[in-house]
Amino acid sequence: MTATYTFDVFTSLDGFGGVTDPSWGGYWGKQGPELLAHRLALYETEQRMVFGANTYRAFTQLLAAGTEATVGDPWVTRMLNLPAFIVSNTLREPIDWPDGTVVKGDAVEVVARLKQESDVPLRSHGSLALNRALMAAGLVDRVQVTVFPVITGRTGDDPIFAGAADFDLDLLETRTLDGRTQELVYRPALRTVSTPARSTSAD
Repeated sequence: MTATYTFDVFTSLDGFGGVTDPSWGGYWGKQGPELLAHRLALYETEQRMVFGANTYRAFTQLLAAGTEATVGDPWVTRMLNLPAFIVSNTLREPIDWPDGTVVKGDAVEVVARLKQESDVPLRSHGSLALNRALMAAGLVDRVQVTVFPVITGRTGDDPIFAGAADFDLDLLETRTLDGRTQELVYRPALRTVSTPARSTSAD
């Protein structure tokens, strides 16, 4: 039985995973007690994290700088103490993760193998390029999108699905947190468009 893989991502309403203007702050300044409690509950179950090298580096840089308030939130602390696979052909161990393992190779092949071998669910927070590739390969079972009530048309950065393939989405769960933030959980299916058969009749 293969492990379930969840792509977990935060976004503004217009589809950006981050901003170039730091004055927004973490969570675009829209976190609340329900959101933080729900995130902690998500990460209290046994699971393993999967990150690409860029997201791993971003997390370790934030921790080292100590300037981002969100890194002290209980759910983030819990996530950083979960076992993690970092898919990278450039990183070398030891790495700055308490229970982290660098896994080399093609990301699609690596995650396909991890899904077969893992006895607990796999989850990836962020790692946009990695997860777009995994979705295209049919390896993502759940896309968990937390939509914060902001539009970042001028300062938005990291569009979460830019360059992704086309997908149909089956809505599995939805909830509203703190009366303003939406969490949507989907099962993605790669959309294939059949080419109409060409007529062989004479005109």
